[in-house]
Amino acid sequence: MSDDHRPLAVRLKSRKKRTVSQKRWLERQLNDPYVARAQREGLRSRAAYKLTEIDDRYRLLKPGARVVDLGAAPGGWSEIAARCVGAGEGRGQVVAIDILEMAPIAGVMFRQVDFLDPKAPAALQEMLGGAADVVLSDMAANATGHRKTDQLKIIALVEAAAEFAREVLRPGGAFLAKVLQGGTEGALLAQLKRDYATVRHLKPQASRADSSELYLLATGFRGG
Repeated sequence: MSDDHRPLAVRLKSRKKRTVSQKRWLERQLNDPYVARAQREGLRSRAAYKLTEIDDRYRLLKPGARVVDLGAAPGGWSEIAARCVGAGEGRGQVVAIDILEMAPIAGVMFRQVDFLDPKAPAALQEMLGGAADVVLSDMAANATGHRKTDQLKIIALVEAAAEFAREVLRPGGAFLAKVLQGGTEGALLAQLKRDYATVRHLKPQASRADSSELYLLATGFRGG
């Protein structure tokens, strides 16, 4: 592509009320091709492309599958899951939960609840009508800017999500969750390897190159 036709990067004019980190985030959003693509295609977030890429490779979201999306708002992953499993046509089922509100999505049952609530797994299974085939978690704890602290916070979230998955998955099911670069804490990884036939770390192309996020995919849940 010639320089005359190369898209120009968008830069924001400084504003007194905007912090440096906020300015950088906004510039990154404005210049992100996946954000632009999501807007063009009417998707709720750029995160949709991460799940699409992973599913294209590993075929997690099969037609008719039962899926739980933890920390689902604003619904980017739920939207893709519903399309893949056929939830809108009454074939598969997607249950999304979050402590935040989420606008309705065709084929997705939403429950505004904390997944850490001890009653949540049973309530979700009742909504699904049985055990889940896939548990998704794109959750991330609020960043502090201190790498070690942020790593510990997201590990705690992933541990809780993995325990939830252990309670609701059927044998053979899959668990997909966001972690940070550097991998997963040893004890959690060891437990997942006991619970699942295969555990791997992934970095989708749709994940920003400068982001420290990775995805942990565990497949072949052994059950019980």
